[in-house]
Amino acid sequence: MSNLFKHSIAINPRQTLMKITSYIKEDIKASNVKDGIVIVYCPHTTAGITVNENADPDVVHDLIYGFEKVYPTHDSNYKHFEGNSHSHLKSSTVGASQTFILHNGNIILGRWQDVYFCEFDGPRDRIFYVKILEG
Repeated sequence: MSNLFKHSIAINPRQTLMKITSYIKEDIKASNVKDGIVIVYCPHTTAGITVNENADPDVVHDLIYGFEKVYPTHDSNYKHFEGNSHSHLKSSTVGASQTFILHNGNIILGRWQDVYFCEFDGPRDRIFYVKILEG
């Protein structure tokens, strides 16, 4: 059995953070691995993976708002012909992957944490991978 899982997701908003923790937990269960490392990877240059608060949905709003202040969608100094330079900047800041500890069959996250797929150039059909390493 392979411990590499591929997920396809459809994202409609231009910019959003989508909780993907449930996908990861399902993959862990399917893998039968109890202890090791979980890597979540996004192979897109205008999206990313992060961990943040799951209790207050305003945090997602505020993150997008903050990214937009730092990297505005529209800036006449951007040169990239596709018009999505802001998405590349946001993606580079967030990062393409996150690594987690797997212990006793559970991903270790803080009480208020979830894993998020960060979309900065939607709407798009996206994929992400979950790799579970035993050890």
